Amino acid sequence: MMSMADVVAFLHLGWDTVKRIFSADMGREAEKVNLREVEFLAIDEVYLGRLHRFVTIVIDWKSGRILHVAKGRGENALRPFFRRLRLARARIKAVATDMAAAYASAVIKHLPGADLVIDRFHVIKLMNEKIDQLRRALQREAGVMGRRAIKGTRFLLLRGKENLSPERLPDLQAALELNQPLSVAYYLKEELRTLWGYRDIEAMAAFLDDWIRRAMESGIAPLATFAKTLLAFRPAILNSAKHPVSNGKLEGINNKIGAMQRVHYGLRDFQFLTLRLLTLHRAKHSFCG
Repeated sequence: MMSMADVVAFLHLGWDTVKRIFSADMGREAEKVNLREVEFLAIDEVYLGRLHRFVTIVIDWKSGRILHVAKGRGENALRPFFRRLRLARARIKAVATDMAAAYASAVIKHLPGADLVIDRFHVIKLMNEKIDQLRRALQREAGVMGRRAIKGTRFLLLRGKENLSPERLPDLQAALELNQPLSVAYYLKEELRTLWGYRDIEAMAAFLDDWIRRAMESGIAPLATFAKTLLAFRPAILNSAKHPVSNGKLEGINNKIGAMQRVHYGLRDFQFLTLRLLTLHRAKHSFCG
C-alpha cells in the first residue's frame, strides 16, 4: 500500500535495497501466471506520461490481471505476447479491442481461432466524438441565436438521456429543435445504444445494418464516416452477442494505473514499472503521510 519513498523512510533502508526487494518479489509473482488457462483477452493502449508515452496492455478478461506490457502500439508491441501464447498452447476464444485497425489486424493474424470483439464502450465513444465534431461545426456556422442554443450542450449530448437531471432536459430539447442535423445524430446515437440488448445475432445484425443505412443516408458527413467504420468492423461488433466481453475492466485498470503513477510521482525505470503493472491486481495504493 505504500510508495517506495514511504517504505525507505519507514524502514531506514537504502533506496536501491528496497527496489531490489520489491523487484524480486514482483518478479516471482509475475512468473506464476499460467497462460494455458486463459480464454478471454482484452487489449488497449495506456498513456503513461511524456517519458514512457503509450504502452500496450493485455489483460485476462476473467480475472482482470495484466498479462503483458510493452512500449508502443500495434502488432510489434503484441508479437512477444502472441509467441508466449503459442508456447503455452493457450486456446483463446475471444479478444476485446478498441476500433484501432492495428490491434484488430494483429489479433486476426496471430489468433485466427479467436473471435475479435469490438465492445460497446468504444463504439459509443467514437459515436460521441462524431457528435461533438458535428456540434462544433454547427456552432461555427450558426447565427447568434443558434450559437446560444448550442453553447453549453456538449455534456447534454454526450450523456445518456436517463443520466440527465430533469431540469437540464429542456435545454437539450431546445438545442435539438433548433438544429436538425444535431437532432438526427443524437437520436441515432440513442438508438445505437440499444444494439447490445440483442442476444440473437441475426436480429442484432438486422438492426445494425438498418442503422448503418440510415446513418449513411442522413447526409451528415461525420455520421456517414462513422457508419463506414461500423461496416468495416461489423463482424467484430456482432461477436459481442456471442461473447459478452468488453474493455470495461481495462478502463478500471487505467484508473488504477493513474493512482499508482500519482503515488510514485511517476516511475522512470520502465522494467520496474512493468513489474508494478504485472502485479497491479494485488496492489492497494494509498497516500500515506
